[in-house]
Amino acid sequence: MLIFTLKRLISLGLSLVAASVVIFFTIEIIPGDAARLMLGINATQDAVDALRVQLGLDQAMIARYWSWVSGLVQGDFGVSYTYRVPVAEMVQGRVWVSLPLAMYALILSTLIAFPIGIIAAANRGSWADWMVMGGTQLGVAIPNFWFAMIMVNLLAIKYRWFTAGGFPGWDDPLIAMKSLTLPAFVLALPQASILARVMRSALLDTLSEDFMRTARAKGRTRRGALVHHALRNAMIPVLTIIGLQFSFLLAGAIIIEKVFFLPGLGSMIFTAITQRDLIVVESVVMLLVFAVILVTFMVDITYALVDPRLRRRA
Repeated sequence: MLIFTLKRLISLGLSLVAASVVIFFTIEIIPGDAARLMLGINATQDAVDALRVQLGLDQAMIARYWSWVSGLVQGDFGVSYTYRVPVAEMVQGRVWVSLPLAMYALILSTLIAFPIGIIAAANRGSWADWMVMGGTQLGVAIPNFWFAMIMVNLLAIKYRWFTAGGFPGWDDPLIAMKSLTLPAFVLALPQASILARVMRSALLDTLSEDFMRTARAKGRTRRGALVHHALRNAMIPVLTIIGLQFSFLLAGAIIIEKVFFLPGLGSMIFTAITQRDLIVVESVVMLLVFAVILVTFMVDITYALVDPRLRRRA
C-alpha cells in the first residue's frame, strides 16, 4: 500500500507541474492588454506602461511564471489587477459557496443514484428497469440551465418553497443550506442519471461472474449476494464516476451559479475573464485543477482499499 501511495503522489506532483505550465502560458498568450483594459481606450501610452510596471507585466514571461508558481507554493495567489486585493482573500470568501454546493450536489446525486441503480440491476428486463433507464436517459438529456429555470419558476416563484437566487451567508446554517438546496438538486439530477446507469452496468457485469454463482450455490439469497458480494466488486467504476462528478461539480458549475446568483468560484472566474484579470483566472483555475487532481488521487487510494489486487500488483 505504501509503494502504491508513493507512486500516486509522484504522479500527482508531475500532474500539478504540467497543469501549471499549460494554464499559465495558455492564458498569457490570449490577445489583449490588462493594463489597457483597466485604464480605458483614452489612456495615454505612458500611463499604460506605468501600470504594466506596477502590475509586473513588463517582466519576461518565464520570470512571471516562476514568480507565480513560487507564490502558489507559499500560499500567495497574487493580487487582483482589478480590485487590488489578494486573490487568496477573494477565493476564501467564495470557496465556502462552491465547495458546500458541490458536496451537497454530490451527496444528493449518490443518494438518488445508488438505490435506483441497484433496483434496475436486480430487476433486469422488468418494468422497473425500463422505467429507471428511461428516466436516467431523460435526466442526461435535459440541459442544466433549462432545468434550473424550470425549477426556479415552479418551486421558487409559483410555490415559494425555495428562494430564487442569492446566498445569505453562513450566519444561519439552515437558511444557507435551504438557499443551496435548489441549485444542488439541479446539479445533482444529471449526475445521478449518469451514476445510476454506471451502477446498473457495473452490477450486471459482476452478477455474471463465477464467484456470484458460487455464493448463490452456498445458500446466499439473491439479495444477500447482491449486497455482500456484487456491490463491493462493482464499486471501482462507480468510484471513478463519483470522483469525476465531484471535480465537475466544483469546477463546472459556472452556469448554475450565474442562474441562481451565487457568489462562488465559477462566477468569480467568469467576471475575471471579462475584466481580463489574468492573475485571478490563473490562480483560481490552478486551485480547481489541484482539487481535481487531489480527488483523483483519493479515488486511486480508495481503489486500493476496495480491491486488494491493486496493492499486490504495486
